[in-house]
Amino acid sequence: MKAMSMDAAAFAEMETLRAALSSAQEAIGSLKEENKLLRQKIDLLIKKFFGGRKSEAIDSKQLEMLLAGLVSAAPAPAPVATNIAALPRPQSPRPKPVRQPLPDHLPEERVVLIPEEVKARPEHWKEIGQEITEELDWKPSEFFKRVYIRPKYVKLPVKTADAAQSLCAKAADKAAELVAEATAAIYGQEEAPVRIAPLPSRLIEKGFPGPGLLAQVVISKYEDHLPLYRQEKIYRERYGVKLSRQTLGEWVEKVAFWLQPVYEQIRKGLLATGYLQADETPIRYLDPDLPGKSHLGYLWAYSRPGAEVLFDWQTNRGCEGPKAMLKGFKGLLQTDGYVVYATLAAEHPDWEMLGCMAHARRYFHDAMKEDRRAAWVVRQMGHLYALEKSLRKQGGGRRLREAKRSAEARPVLRRIERMLRQWQPKVLPKSLFGVAIGYALERWTELCRYVEHGQAEIDNNLVENAIRPTALGKKNFLFIGHPDAGWQSAVIYSVLGSCRRLGIDPHEYLRDVLRRLPDMKMAEIQQITPAAWAKARKAAARSARPPDT
Repeated sequence: MKAMSMDAAAFAEMETLRAALSSAQEAIGSLKEENKLLRQKIDLLIKKFFGGRKSEAIDSKQLEMLLAGLVSAAPAPAPVATNIAALPRPQSPRPKPVRQPLPDHLPEERVVLIPEEVKARPEHWKEIGQEITEELDWKPSEFFKRVYIRPKYVKLPVKTADAAQSLCAKAADKAAELVAEATAAIYGQEEAPVRIAPLPSRLIEKGFPGPGLLAQVVISKYEDHLPLYRQEKIYRERYGVKLSRQTLGEWVEKVAFWLQPVYEQIRKGLLATGYLQADETPIRYLDPDLPGKSHLGYLWAYSRPGAEVLFDWQTNRGCEGPKAMLKGFKGLLQTDGYVVYATLAAEHPDWEMLGCMAHARRYFHDAMKEDRRAAWVVRQMGHLYALEKSLRKQGGGRRLREAKRSAEARPVLRRIERMLRQWQPKVLPKSLFGVAIGYALERWTELCRYVEHGQAEIDNNLVENAIRPTALGKKNFLFIGHPDAGWQSAVIYSVLGSCRRLGIDPHEYLRDVLRRLPDMKMAEIQQITPAAWAKARKAAARSARPPDT
């Protein structure tokens, strides 16, 4: 009996050890799988930041969803004012810099401004002096000094005119004397009969930068990605012109202020089209109320194929920003898989959401080394893109695109969906292939919806391309200096991005628009948006072209 009891105890102990061994083996297998997934994610991070094929590099938003999930954010600040009269004048708490005299070595461009009444009757006027105003401007690769010369004139007695002209002139002189006496009686001073031409209107009152120089500073910062401290050094060392970083920053602020009405016209034009693509990109900023570290803000981008681009600055990634910017929009909205867009779409029944095939493809591309079936999906998606390339070459309209897509793209999409649903139960959900399948099937209706709309694209790549220059810029100037200054970057990025999209020379556009803006009314602003400006230039070029003989 004792032996049997010992055998039973040993057997029980053995079973316990077997169970513990089995549990340990399962834990080891789970840890190995987890280690494998973590290594794959580390490889993606290394590929993203240190090399790899950029066309297939995983998007930062998708990587964020892959690693940590989506995080809700706080409400965004209100959008900028739409009335130029109501726009707040930028205030700077910093002391104004002392203006330095313009260098003597710069070439001069002299502009003589003569009053219109002197031009009409030059024999009746005598020049008694001049007022000289200097303006620092820029031509491509060259500073120059524009000097406005405004002769002063007094009227001479009429000697050569006939009797009727003389009588009229005497009457006019008498009337002028009566006006001068009345003015002196009211204001205690006598108005001197001197005539001088007014200066052209300027963006910066009593400032010396010309529109060409303002355009150069803005383009260098936001298009060529040169921070202001580098520009300061370049202008001083290469051209002998001393412009402080503070002065350049104030100029950028003034340009952004004056371009706000143009920015608002771009927004109105995009919202009226019925089809928009949207995306967002992070950019760091400094907050003086929270010193010690930088914070993460976002530039939200909105556009459509062949149209202008609009950026909106927000200090968070919540839904309040796009909700305000898209107020009044109706139609197709194409985005990536970020949850904010789906949340807003649920509140707007007049929106129809489209997905981005490029985002779905990236997940499968990253999973190809893990599972060869992902390569099959990528190849099938390649057939879809081959069709889109063919349609672009044909240049067909909306109906042709819809018919071709229905006949050729829809069967490919059905084939992909059938295989993904067949594979999904057999794949680990947290593996790269499992994540790719989950992402695609969760948004499959939105991914396929482009087939029904000939004006829509298969993906969001066009708006992503518009965002790329901002990524280069933030690598150079690192962050936005203040959260309240983010709107400046949004306005200027919108104008320059629209010029780039429409094939416009940004320096030529800004130089012309910044010269005209001070004299324009709000109702005229729609004439100088990048799209309207390009259209007017093309029309002027056609009318100036000699007729065919």
